[in-house]
Amino acid sequence: MGMAAVCGTGKIGADMATLLIGNGVPTVVIGHSQAGMDRCRNTVGRNLNTLEAEGKLTSSQREAVFGLLSVTKDFQAARGAGIVFEAAAEDLAVKQEVFQKLEAVCAADTIIASTTSALPPSVLCASLRHPERLLVAHPFQPAHMLPLFELVGSEKTSPAALERAKSFLENDLNRQVVCLHREIEGFIVNRIAQAMFRECLFLLEQGVASAADIDKAVHYAIGMRYASIGLLEYFDAVGFDLESSIAQTIYPTLCGTAEVQALVRQGLETGKTGLAAGKGLYRWDAERIHDFELRKRRPYLDIFSWNSPI
Repeated sequence: MGMAAVCGTGKIGADMATLLIGNGVPTVVIGHSQAGMDRCRNTVGRNLNTLEAEGKLTSSQREAVFGLLSVTKDFQAARGAGIVFEAAAEDLAVKQEVFQKLEAVCAADTIIASTTSALPPSVLCASLRHPERLLVAHPFQPAHMLPLFELVGSEKTSPAALERAKSFLENDLNRQVVCLHREIEGFIVNRIAQAMFRECLFLLEQGVASAADIDKAVHYAIGMRYASIGLLEYFDAVGFDLESSIAQTIYPTLCGTAEVQALVRQGLETGKTGLAAGKGLYRWDAERIHDFELRKRRPYLDIFSWNSPI
């Protein structure tokens, strides 16, 4: 692929840039403001500092990696990129404006990979002159640490573009890739996550258990079980007979709402909207946030894998 480009200086853009340069890929990040560009460079620096402090990079590797990064407002810098990761705001008009600017400077076969978490590629590619090169490559936060990408194209995406993107993610960036056969809202992981969020909020609203105990159940059963085996593998292992019996008992009682739940609406109305607000389902003080960030990072560090330049 040669060099790569990232459009967007937010957290996802900065983490994607970290992943790219961490695997030895010269990368230009394109932003629209000096403040955003400065923030992006600082975020990449902090990402690398954390990895060095954790013993995942040497100081010489960190220096070599950071030297592969450039940040600019000039879309001309994307000329010559083999792949461009679009990480602009989750707004269709904003993304399509980015695509138009990229098409003005990039070669016809440059892959444009959107990092959107929900917008379908058939909608994203509507305004492109070369819709066959657009696809979705959806990472998971933090994108420079989690190994998974969801890859999906529209009916217009060329098989060659999908194969090149898959090869780049797997071989150059050492990532795990799941390929969707067709578009669907939320792709795979977010659909499963939303189903779990909905049911857990329902259990809270019904007074079945506390948030802490629901999380304990997830942590010490669901999380540990599926860290090493597949959910559908386990379904097969249990067997269709037993699972169908369980389903007949539980399915009718599961939360089936298609609306945002009352617990969330109440939080939005009262300003209790989660970690950033200091209170949501939990109370978030500095000590709890620090502990949470350490626990969240630990599994990713245990499986950390880059093709880092020496």
